[in-house]
Amino acid sequence: MRILLTNDDGIFAEGLQTLAQEIKKIAETYIAAPDHEQSATGHAITMHRPLRAEKVKYRHSPELAAWSVNGTPADCVKLAVEALLPQKPDLVISGINRGANLGTDVLYSGTVSAAIEGVILGIPAIAVSLAEYHNPQYDYAAAFIAYLAPIFAKQAKKEMLLNVNVPGCPAEQIKGVSINRLGVRHYKNPFEERTDPRGRTYYWLAGEIVDIKEEKDTDVAAIKEDKISITPIQYDLTDYAMLESVRKWRIDLQGGG
Repeated sequence: MRILLTNDDGIFAEGLQTLAQEIKKIAETYIAAPDHEQSATGHAITMHRPLRAEKVKYRHSPELAAWSVNGTPADCVKLAVEALLPQKPDLVISGINRGANLGTDVLYSGTVSAAIEGVILGIPAIAVSLAEYHNPQYDYAAAFIAYLAPIFAKQAKKEMLLNVNVPGCPAEQIKGVSINRLGVRHYKNPFEERTDPRGRTYYWLAGEIVDIKEEKDTDVAAIKEDKISITPIQYDLTDYAMLESVRKWRIDLQGGG
């Protein structure tokens, strides 16, 4: 099995390096990741400047083929699959992200978008995040993904994507695995207005997370219960339940009906 690893925290991020040490035990492993942090870049791709990929080495795993790319997480996967790797990988794994990617946050996440790019290219993918930002410990999350990856690879179709969030608590306190849907997250007062030394106003994105709904079958609820959350997601945003309703609106060319 060939696995491509990527992330949005940067090529030398601890989460990616810890994941690489586990994945190389089970698969032929390649790495392509941004040369600096690209959190919350969504699914942006680079079109108006050249991309560069530089070979790098991890001290703990100098045998791994790894590239630092001056682009977005989606760029990294696209470039690796279409230009850098000798063969198409069987699986793309993006992470381990520092901090959770839950609910509506997946729409902004570079971690999830990198995995989605794999699916767009016909490769099943896993996005994995650790729900702890200040003092992350990645070992258990990496070991769990190394356990999950072969199971997923055997069952997955080309268009399948799993969004995995691992609680930030000690491994012995994790209470199980929950297969669930995305929850809803909003942010209260997300921008702070500040003044620079020259007296000019600027805005800094901040704010508190507000989990709008408290349903028990969501990824947000699972993390609150110290469970590993696994959510199958897709990039097809079509609202199929609304299709027939909208068709009944009888919309046509203005004045041409």
